[in-house]
Amino acid sequence: MAGRLTNKRAVVTAAGQGIGRAIAAAFLAEGAEVLATDLDAAKLEGLAGARAAALDVRSDAAVAEFAAGAGPVDILVNAAGIVHHGTILDCTDAEWALAFDLNVASMHRTIRAFLPGMLERRNGSIVNIASAVGSTGSAPNRYVYGATKAAVIGLTKAVARDFIRQGVRANAICPGTIQSPSLDERIAALAAQNGLSLEAARQAFVDRQPMGRLGTPEEMAALAVYLASDESRFTTGQTHLADGGFTL
Repeated sequence: MAGRLTNKRAVVTAAGQGIGRAIAAAFLAEGAEVLATDLDAAKLEGLAGARAAALDVRSDAAVAEFAAGAGPVDILVNAAGIVHHGTILDCTDAEWALAFDLNVASMHRTIRAFLPGMLERRNGSIVNIASAVGSTGSAPNRYVYGATKAAVIGLTKAVARDFIRQGVRANAICPGTIQSPSLDERIAALAAQNGLSLEAARQAFVDRQPMGRLGTPEEMAALAVYLASDESRFTTGQTHLADGGFTL
């Protein structure tokens, strides 16, 4: 089926790479008008057809200014985030603050900015990228990351409940381990910290996935298309696990 998002306008944060970029590309392929944003605008090159813009989602002023210039949208995808490695004993106050600001408060900012337009039109779909770790907390050394992603799930459900009669839906996607530039960085860090080869470090991430492989950004994007489209108009406030069996 093609054209599933025809006549819809979408904002996608962190669209420069990984899951965010795959979602922006999938939305474009389905006919949406896409406003693709990233802190580093250079990463948005190659997203043919998208309106690309630099956006610091950690800035109240920047988000408000961007939303005012963008106008009303039908879809908001919050994909910005950071993964902190370690237990509570490895997490400084600064790292805790950064993780919650980027992973959770950024969504608060963008939703607050775009929700009024959705409410005025009585139509909107918000898709937040959470994590399978936020759903279960079962991955080791993901203390603050798991805490932030659990908060994202709570935020999503709260928004869904508050505006359920006003045409706005909110859902969360909870990926397992997904191949991305961010994962490549974590693999390199794991290898360096433990004296492993890159191949061995990568295999450690693969081995924790019951399917025996990593997920792809495109697989997450396919779910985002569904949640953004009218096909899912009876679906709100849900956590959609796309984790290769990680939480089984």
